[in-house]
Amino acid sequence: MIEFAIILACVFIAFSIGSNDTSNAFGISIGCGLLKFNTAIFLLLIFVFLGILLQGDAVMRTVGKELVGLSKKSLSISLIMASIIIVVSNWRRYPLSSHQVIIGSLTGSSLALGLDVNVSTLIKIILSWIISPISALFLSVVIYTAFERILKRTSLLLTQKLFSILLLISALLIAYNTGANELATAIGSVVYYGILSPFQASLIGSVSLFLGAYALSHRVIETIGKKITPLDIFSGFSAQFGAGLSVLLFTIMGMPVSTTYCIVGAVFGIGVLKGAQTVRSDLIKRIAIGWVTAPTLSFIVCYALGKIV
Repeated sequence: MIEFAIILACVFIAFSIGSNDTSNAFGISIGCGLLKFNTAIFLLLIFVFLGILLQGDAVMRTVGKELVGLSKKSLSISLIMASIIIVVSNWRRYPLSSHQVIIGSLTGSSLALGLDVNVSTLIKIILSWIISPISALFLSVVIYTAFERILKRTSLLLTQKLFSILLLISALLIAYNTGANELATAIGSVVYYGILSPFQASLIGSVSLFLGAYALSHRVIETIGKKITPLDIFSGFSAQFGAGLSVLLFTIMGMPVSTTYCIVGAVFGIGVLKGAQTVRSDLIKRIAIGWVTAPTLSFIVCYALGKIV
């Protein structure tokens, strides 16, 4: 019965990732008018599944084996509470990091229940959270500056076609990373505790993520795609490809970093480069507050529940 509850919690959190993090992959493409919502969601399912199958093990190992000791009770507490926090943040239109919520929840519940917590791994993860959006910002600005020279030598029509293709490629890279990093973070503990096989967890997680994206992702897509700073196709490609490269690098290292904050960092960098007046500083502040409160709140709540339950 407890194992069923843990699997259900895993489904719930994958559904929540879909509802909140679809904006990472296709928010800019939809905001630019490049893709229809239904087309984007179908592509998301395919590339998320490819990402988790082909490259998800490194992050799953970090979260499910190297970070904390696990028990059925710690898994049920952390996954259920993480999914609730993520869904609420989606409803409130905060582009919130599912990674931070999951890591905070797992650490809090494991510590409360007297299970092992690998401090060195936790420090590496936190440092990766700080470095990854900065690297995404830097990469997006470099890409924007480099391709800006191409724009000056190319006709407008050819440029639009070229960057439409490049923006789609960058969106698919983010979708791939969503499977290899985001979903891997959610199911890593379930796989390494032995409740589900890697393929079972990947399939269930991918389908659940797809359903969450289809049902509830519209609101956060609006925030990423249009509200932080206005993006054309060229800017959208630069921001998204820079973020995608950053996340892919940390995925290779097995670090569960936030695609959400890499996208936000990249979009912010492009916005500042184009002119600070185009950036919604008030929204950036709200996101920054969420960056701090998400892991802290999830840690406290799951630690308290671990002591009480």
